[in-house]
Amino acid sequence: MTTTTSLGPVGFATGPDPADAAALEDAGARTLWLGGGSIDRLDRLTELLDGTREAAVVPGIVPTGVHPAEGVTALHADAARRHPGRFLLGLGAPQQPRALAALGSYVDALDAADPPVPSHERILAALGPRKLALARDRFAGAVTLLVTPEHTAGARAVLGPDRLLAVMLPVVLGADLAPVRELAGFLLQVPGYRANTRRLGFTDAEMDAPDDRLAGAISASGTPDDIADRVAEHRAAGADHVVLSPAGDPSGGLDTVRALAGSVPS
Repeated sequence: MTTTTSLGPVGFATGPDPADAAALEDAGARTLWLGGGSIDRLDRLTELLDGTREAAVVPGIVPTGVHPAEGVTALHADAARRHPGRFLLGLGAPQQPRALAALGSYVDALDAADPPVPSHERILAALGPRKLALARDRFAGAVTLLVTPEHTAGARAVLGPDRLLAVMLPVVLGADLAPVRELAGFLLQVPGYRANTRRLGFTDAEMDAPDDRLAGAISASGTPDDIADRVAEHRAAGADHVVLSPAGDPSGGLDTVRALAGSVPS
């Protein structure tokens, strides 16, 4: 199975093009994460597995409100059969009332499938205490986004010592945080991200027009050594795995992976 160890300490976000994913793997990426916005069809993930050699592939995340459980179980079974040990299922539930109850039913369907999707082969996008508790109780762990090292420490406290905690971290080589401000401005329209960012101490005004203080808090930027230092902060706070998501990189992340080689752990 794909485990914390096999994911490694650092992964990289990729787009849906298998050629791009293969180039990232050739440049040193050991784990590749495909953003949920790119998963218009589940076989995007199959294509990434087929187009790479050894890298672990993780969706970050499959939205349960879009893709029915039966399709996800078929995807998992195919990946387990043809690419054993290279696929970890990442799920995310809609951030709306009664979503947790619907998510529970969805997970019940994964458990009841033949073959099932075992709890140790799936993780949950989770920010607040209730979803983190569900990630602890029914998943291998959680993946977070738009968080600070302080949030990582709190998430680790909820998950306990034996669950995977992955942190998705926007990355900018250099000092221009405009791509991160743009990303934050888009995601902070989603109630769950907004509520969590408010818990981190930011005001609604700051979220309505994200500045460098907010962008800097939830990203890594500067030199490769600066970025490595921020990765180390999250790992010291309890993250097992940090996903570097290049922002504003016209190469699709390839230049970022190459620049960080030797600075961040692989």
